Amino acid sequence: MTALICGSVAFDTVMVFPGRFRDHILPDRIHMLNVAFLVPSMRRNFGGCAGNIACNLALLGGTGVPMATVGHDFAPYERWLRARSVDVSQVRVVEGEFTAQAFITTDLDDNQITAFHPGAMNQSHLNEVSQVPGCTLGLVAPDGREGMLQHAAQFAEAGIPMLFDPGQGLPMFDGAELHDFIEKSTWVAVNDYEGQLLCERTGLSHDEIASRVRALVVTKGADGSVIHAGGRQHVIPAAAPEAVVDPTGCGDAYRAGLLFGLMNGLDWETTGRVASLMGAIKIAHAGTQTHSFTMGEFRDRFQAAFGRAL
Repeated sequence: MTALICGSVAFDTVMVFPGRFRDHILPDRIHMLNVAFLVPSMRRNFGGCAGNIACNLALLGGTGVPMATVGHDFAPYERWLRARSVDVSQVRVVEGEFTAQAFITTDLDDNQITAFHPGAMNQSHLNEVSQVPGCTLGLVAPDGREGMLQHAAQFAEAGIPMLFDPGQGLPMFDGAELHDFIEKSTWVAVNDYEGQLLCERTGLSHDEIASRVRALVVTKGADGSVIHAGGRQHVIPAAAPEAVVDPTGCGDAYRAGLLFGLMNGLDWETTGRVASLMGAIKIAHAGTQTHSFTMGEFRDRFQAAFGRAL
């Protein structure tokens, strides 16, 4: 099976300020704020939901094709994806635009100041699901607003089962639009906060959303996750990580585990645990795509984490 992963491809520039923002921002001067921070530590990561999920799915031996729009600066990221056996045939370069990128400055208290430039991501509607032959499973992840709306409609029109993962894109849509996404979806995946927001905007409870799809997946970080499916709640434990280094991208790693389970016909108890372990592996590494493993190593960790074979 091949999963078409519609979502963002982005650069994340992460800088660390070896101080505290509060010591440099005067409360009585915020109406004329003008501050600068020296950031001796900086790293540039390859990110974006589509890129992250595709790389994680490739580690599991699954085939995921990211569909995204990028800018003229995409070349180093393209080399990175190709080296990880990710098909980049559906990544469209938009001339005159930059690839989406986030500039994140973190202080010693883990406060963050982030600037996000969407760049070519806003042109994601230029891509069409019908352009991709042989796709058997779809995913709509955070992307340009029009792209998310159109890709969901295109999956539904083509009769391709779709996982809806609104993520940080959820606030862009009103209740009626989110209702429509749910009606077009086969599965919905959100974190705990997004799940609350989804309920508030649609006026639906978790059980009501779950009754409209095959499964509603709600992740809860270190508290594991809950999969609402078939009138049941499958409580999935969190896998213990080797270290807690960087939580960015854990949700995308979890989504790759979900896709792996769906593509291989696994039951929800197993699928949820695969996804949980993917998040635990990712959190022990800085960056969203820097971890790696063999399937043999993954099976061993699965057995150790859950006391059952994969």
